[in-house]
Amino acid sequence: MTDQRSLALWGTSEPVSESRVLRAGPLAVELDGGNLRAVRWHGLEAIRAIQFLVRDENWGTLALETERLDIEEGDGQFSVTTEARCRNGDATLLVRTSITGSAEGKLVFDAEAIPDHTFITNRCGFCILHPIVGVSGAPARVEHVDGSVREARFPAIIEPAQPFMDLRAITHWPAPGIEVRCLMEGDTFEMEDQRNWSDASYKTYVRPLALPWPYLLEANVPVRQRVTLAISGAPASQSTGPRSEGEAIDVEIGEPIAPMPEMAVAVIPDECAATLAELDLLAASRASRLILHFNPLEGHGTAELAAYAELQQKADLPATLEFVLPCRQSAERECSELAALLDKAGLSLAELAISPAPDLKSTPPGSIWPDCPSFEEIYGAARKALPELRLGGGMFSYFTELNRKRPPAEFIDFITHTTAPIVHAADDRSVMETLEALPFIIASVRAIYGDKPYRIGPSTIGMRHNPYGARLNENPGRRRITMSSDDPRQQGLFAAAWMVGYAASIASGGLEVLCLGALTGRFGVLADNTLLPAFHALRTLGSISGEPLRKVRTSNPSVALALGNDRHLLVANITDRPISLRTGAFADAAVLDESNLASIDDAALLDKERPAGSELRLGAYGIAVLKSAKLA
Repeated sequence: MTDQRSLALWGTSEPVSESRVLRAGPLAVELDGGNLRAVRWHGLEAIRAIQFLVRDENWGTLALETERLDIEEGDGQFSVTTEARCRNGDATLLVRTSITGSAEGKLVFDAEAIPDHTFITNRCGFCILHPIVGVSGAPARVEHVDGSVREARFPAIIEPAQPFMDLRAITHWPAPGIEVRCLMEGDTFEMEDQRNWSDASYKTYVRPLALPWPYLLEANVPVRQRVTLAISGAPASQSTGPRSEGEAIDVEIGEPIAPMPEMAVAVIPDECAATLAELDLLAASRASRLILHFNPLEGHGTAELAAYAELQQKADLPATLEFVLPCRQSAERECSELAALLDKAGLSLAELAISPAPDLKSTPPGSIWPDCPSFEEIYGAARKALPELRLGGGMFSYFTELNRKRPPAEFIDFITHTTAPIVHAADDRSVMETLEALPFIIASVRAIYGDKPYRIGPSTIGMRHNPYGARLNENPGRRRITMSSDDPRQQGLFAAAWMVGYAASIASGGLEVLCLGALTGRFGVLADNTLLPAFHALRTLGSISGEPLRKVRTSNPSVALALGNDRHLLVANITDRPISLRTGAFADAAVLDESNLASIDDAALLDKERPAGSELRLGAYGIAVLKSAKLA
């Protein structure tokens, strides 16, 4: 792949990691680096991933550099041996692994890690990922380290704390007639519901979170662990495997659902002047709301609010202020001071969303909650100081934190949170897979808050801040890394497909506002006075704000996602391969993909339709707008 194409798709020339499929009879796995993905049995996904991971003290994933990789395959079996190293500070960790698989359904993954000096880590060991679709709410047999066994179920509604603890083995049945037992040895394991972070998995990991972290690995003392899968049975139907590559995608328009939410753009003080300088493009983006971030603990004050006031007035858009309550004085005093600052700055708001500063950091299950005013104090003080504003509550971080600390619905007018897809993994596939988890997040919010007005965002590929460590990871090399605010894919076609896929995934949720980034800056849809593909995604989504939607299903949602109604259809190819769409009743199409990136600076690019024909070809991470034949 050329650097030019790589930059167009992902905004980086970093090579995409290569994977290889290994087979032993009905057992198939994808070898990705030294780890496993998509463990399949008779074509059915049994386990999403088995990974040996090393986390630093900020929960960033340390890159394991492979030094040796040997693969043997044949006679109904395969084997893989690796040696890899990672560094943290002055210490190096040597990781040796061995993987064997057989046609009888046995898979063994052994690992040994040896540090040359005292090595600091938050986690060193195996993570096993169970899929969520078809598994959520399904039965599981749980075996504990004390030898006890109990019958249980994978959580349907997202669990705020660990659903299974002190684990030795988990058995589940991904389809009638198939049994998968996962045995974990070498330490005590527990499971967390990774849908909290929008990961599309239940994660079973090593070392309970109740134990202190970070912790130290002693020099030259091996850490040894093993995961063994025993898979048996056969599916009742052979149609359970993935669809054939290259097969055209059918799109089905279904029942009416909620209207399309308003599309908002986020603004931070450092980007306010840049946003003001692009008012024409802000209007062209068809965003219909501003979300303004304000945190006195970062030095924000009257000047920042005055700049916001100028932007709000010139853009003539309703604005929501994201106010981080400092919690240095009483809530009543700090809310009164905010009201005075707003009046002095002349900033006219439609809503105030408020969250206390201590909640910007995560409080894991079992930890002591930091000192903080009660929700009743916080929201009561805000109501008293600014009674004319709609009041929002929730978290300016992720659904995880909202799920663990839930503001009472009676105190607020709307609920809000964000998501970020690179908390645990940053490869392209994992990021796109997070879209699969969004309907589960929405269902869980609705289970807590019913029909309370609901907003999501600002949600972007890059992280706004790190609730789990001291800082975000710097990314000078423009690579795919976890927990960074600077994700290069924001500048590529990847971001546009992710945004349309995101909107499609939340379409049934009845949100009133969705924010998928900013106009300028690291989370922006503009860069160096150039429109990015993400701009066209935002403009297209904004063009249908408030329109009635229908449920849209694609025949392969791991390849293409769509939203729309009888009049217009928005489709995203969420893969790095071209796809074909059967257009059905949609006669005309406007496309943004590799074929027309030369026209990227035309803000109306996706307003220009052409006949779609019976099948529409859509390039890697391309997006398309289709118009009903009735409107042609």
